[in-house]
Amino acid sequence: MASNESRQVSDLETLKAFGHPLRMKLYRLLYISRTATASQLAEQVDEAVSLVSYHLRRLADHGLIEEAEQQGRDGRERWWQPASKGLSFREEDFSDAPEKVATHTAVGRLSLDQRSELYRRYIDSAQSWSQEWRSASSGSEYLARLTAEELAALNREVHELIDRYEELGRARDEAGDTEGRENVAVHLYAFPFRI
Repeated sequence: MASNESRQVSDLETLKAFGHPLRMKLYRLLYISRTATASQLAEQVDEAVSLVSYHLRRLADHGLIEEAEQQGRDGRERWWQPASKGLSFREEDFSDAPEKVATHTAVGRLSLDQRSELYRRYIDSAQSWSQEWRSASSGSEYLARLTAEELAALNREVHELIDRYEELGRARDEAGDTEGRENVAVHLYAFPFRI
């Protein structure tokens, strides 16, 4: 990744570019693999390489991904990588016009749908994982009564904890310590609700 910082996206055109279902999948896959070619990604999403290349270029046009260094590769195909550690789209950056609100809502729903599908696939295939992985996995819900400030503090602390483990995993991968490692999705939804 070019930057170890998360990117705060606040412009509508970039949000629209990211808000395409295939682009979101490609970004997630690229984030997991760190670098990949259009051919590799096309195989994972079962789409034509030309279509995947087109969508990767759209993500690159908005600075969401970028070409990766070739480092020993033959140079016949472009390698891509995320341009930042992650992306965030704050609601307050898209609340000043109906089109912005609608786009932010649509991207949020699409993101939720893709995350839910990932968890559904895990549930459906749970028995194919070892007992160790099934025991380590979690599907929990906590209900608390907090102020907005307490919720913000909770989110910061949880994100810092996850960042620490993500950095640990990346460092060990880079050191060649990959035995027993799997991709792990951590989904955190923390929001107010009324009964």
